[in-house]
Amino acid sequence: MRVHVLTLVALAGCISAGGQMAAPRPPMGWNSWNHFAEHVTDADVRSAADALVSTGMKDAGYIYVNMDDTWQGKRDSQGVLHPNERFPDMKALGDYVHSKGLKFGIYSSPGAKTCGGYAGSLGHEEQDAKMYAEWGVDYLKYDLCSMQDQMADLREAHPESPMAEYEMMIGAFKKMGDALKATGRPIVYSLCQYGMDEPWRFGPGVGGSMWRTTDDINDTYQRMMTIAYGQAGLGKYAGPGHWNDPDMLEVGNGGMNADEYRTHMSLWAVMGAPLIAGNDLSKMSDVTKSILMNREVIAIDQDALGKGGDRTLQLGDFSVWERPLSGKRLAIALVNVSVSGRDIPVNLAQIGVPKGAKIHDVWGNKELRPVQGVLNERFPGHGVILLIVSE
Repeated sequence: MRVHVLTLVALAGCISAGGQMAAPRPPMGWNSWNHFAEHVTDADVRSAADALVSTGMKDAGYIYVNMDDTWQGKRDSQGVLHPNERFPDMKALGDYVHSKGLKFGIYSSPGAKTCGGYAGSLGHEEQDAKMYAEWGVDYLKYDLCSMQDQMADLREAHPESPMAEYEMMIGAFKKMGDALKATGRPIVYSLCQYGMDEPWRFGPGVGGSMWRTTDDINDTYQRMMTIAYGQAGLGKYAGPGHWNDPDMLEVGNGGMNADEYRTHMSLWAVMGAPLIAGNDLSKMSDVTKSILMNREVIAIDQDALGKGGDRTLQLGDFSVWERPLSGKRLAIALVNVSVSGRDIPVNLAQIGVPKGAKIHDVWGNKELRPVQGVLNERFPGHGVILLIVSE
């Protein structure tokens, strides 16, 4: 593990020049990549904005419409980056998103190129940040990508200076963070560097509102749970203006069943993760809607106390995840990793539930009544029971 030269600092870096915190609660919205990938167009983004409104997603809290990679065209002789032919007028697109009561997100990289090989922001950070603000951008996903090539070149050229590449990365993220802050516009700054070098420690210091804690997710139960287990111990780094990001939601993309998607949604909510959907909003089943728009699950994620959650117990294929909530309440996700459905007796004292507490089953929408301090519930395979415990 490297010794970090930039330690966790106060949240000043997460606040715009106008004094507003960009992400007082975990951001919620939609991102284009999972469904449209490199084929996204202006019309697709407008349609996504329309769908967030018409499906009820906006009313449930999903307000960011985030356009991922491949929107970029070429820079002109003045260094101004113009969008490609699929995006004829970015200011008009941002205005359209805002007209729906939503917020507009965009993507770039601190390197010369993005992951898709399009123009990054290297050497144009202030210029790009000013342009984003003029377009009405509210959210920037900043993906390390080709900066890694420069970091590798530096490492090869100066093996005697093992910290040099780390300092290069920190400097690149901070440069854009400072540029965004200088615009005076509150822009969520989402660092995407795949969890390398413990971003939860340096993120606030470079102006980050949230940071990826992991490599990319995919639409499989195994990958989703691998990411979830990798978040253990990180809850203490989350809070208003600075959130751990275990990557986007896969709910509704078809690679998992309903119980697995409920586990996915529950864990992200209990961790206090950003809820960025990545599914086809035009083809959501009722089950998908019921998972993504469950108001009680969203309320756990968006709880005003703003503390991160964490894994507190692991017993074989059974794990317990907890998050303190406002009003002296507690959210608890009881997770069955086994593929088989099982009856699992849960000793409430063992998981910190006081005697006489009220226990609400969120997905079952019912109150639970333990017998002699033990909950006897049926857990579906790869399933979850999500509880809210109150006095």
